[in-house]
Amino acid sequence: MSKLRISPFVKQCFVTATVCFTTISHGSVVGFPAILLPQLKQPDSSLTLSEEEGSWIASVTAITLLLGSFTAPPIMGRLGRKVAHFVVIANILLGWTVILLAKSMEAMVVGRIIHGMSFGLMLPLRSVLLGEYTSPKNRGAFLTTVSVAQAFGILLVHLVGSLVSWQKTILILISFPLASLLMTFYTPESPSWLAARGKYEECRKVFRWLRGDGEEEELEEMIRARCESTRATISNCKDLMVLLKKKEFYKPIVIMIHSYLMGEFSGGALMSCYSTTVISLLAGPEVDAHVWMIALDTQRNISNAIAVFVVHKVKRRTMFMATGGLCIASNIAIACYVYAKVLGVLTYTAIWLPILLINIQFFTVAVGMVCLPYVIAGEIFPLEYRSVGSSISIVSIACGYFLVTKSFPAMVNSIGLHGSYAVYAAAMSYNLCVVWSLLPETKGRTLQQIEEHFKGKTLVPEELEVRQHLKDKKSDVEKSHTDV
Repeated sequence: MSKLRISPFVKQCFVTATVCFTTISHGSVVGFPAILLPQLKQPDSSLTLSEEEGSWIASVTAITLLLGSFTAPPIMGRLGRKVAHFVVIANILLGWTVILLAKSMEAMVVGRIIHGMSFGLMLPLRSVLLGEYTSPKNRGAFLTTVSVAQAFGILLVHLVGSLVSWQKTILILISFPLASLLMTFYTPESPSWLAARGKYEECRKVFRWLRGDGEEEELEEMIRARCESTRATISNCKDLMVLLKKKEFYKPIVIMIHSYLMGEFSGGALMSCYSTTVISLLAGPEVDAHVWMIALDTQRNISNAIAVFVVHKVKRRTMFMATGGLCIASNIAIACYVYAKVLGVLTYTAIWLPILLINIQFFTVAVGMVCLPYVIAGEIFPLEYRSVGSSISIVSIACGYFLVTKSFPAMVNSIGLHGSYAVYAAAMSYNLCVVWSLLPETKGRTLQQIEEHFKGKTLVPEELEVRQHLKDKKSDVEKSHTDV
């Protein structure tokens, strides 16, 4: 019996699914406070909770997320992407176990700290994994599935947590990291990491297993670049200063810092932790906030699924600017609506208007603001600095996430919901301007071509067109010979 042949696309789908199961777990971690905190505030709860303790449970993951992101480069660089993934999954399982067995708020916070470490490790890892495993023509769509998986994790924890206790919710959520753990055993090591370690023959074997025989040019370019380059080592301040002056090092970091901050201020983090609070403040206390929370999470998942197809067709810059501008406009509209209600200028009480505004905001978050930064992160970092560059830029996620989740209750009490949304709109406007001025178009380019752009060796569009034409012609000739 002939051996079953699995196409490269299916293999890439498998490794992507492995990453997505882990990301679903982290989406559940992000959305967990939204169902945990209301249950802990109930009179029959075994644990008592103050407002300050609740804000720490929601935001403490951002602090250790930083630590996790800086732990990622040595693990990813020295031990490999696969080992790093095992470490991430182990921390997810440990965190859920600690929270499930917690008898005090301190133990609950410890579990959230462990989850923050795991999340910090995974943020740079997941973009690197999918960027290195997948083909340029499908890379954008595969990278977008990360945000789909995270949104699904948030929806899942909100839905399950609305029906059963938080303890039973955890028992259901644990199945996803366990599935990812099993699948990781069957995924290969990253070909880019193997090339960086000088294991060129193994690199070729894994690359062809993942991509087939049709992308030999990218494989040889990657190996040639690794042979010609020296690995970046930072042993003193002088080495760091030299590294900071390299455009291919600092420009991607600046782009990603502002892209990630754009995502945090867009409302993704806020609605994951405080969705019922925001809905009640915006639409009024008479609405069923839990029902609308599930409805918005469902809309976000549908929008994320749409983004997988859109990102395959639309240029990255165009998509980022369009969704970013619409997100800023929706935040300004929400701020104006709430302010008009506070002043008594707007007496219209139908809930369709605030619900429409927040749905527009959620649409832009799902289609662009949350998913696109991870797509871009998987493409713009040169291999030589990929681990350290990804981890440095993750600082902005931790800072933005902590700032938004920790300060939101105090901001609402001091400047109101309208003032909070106005601040978020201003912050996004600044970040969008920076990204617009620095971000090159990456759609359809190989990782090596993008790396050469930041080094100042960019091919003009005509040269790229000629290269692609010659490549297509070569493929047609080879196909005709095969047919003969």
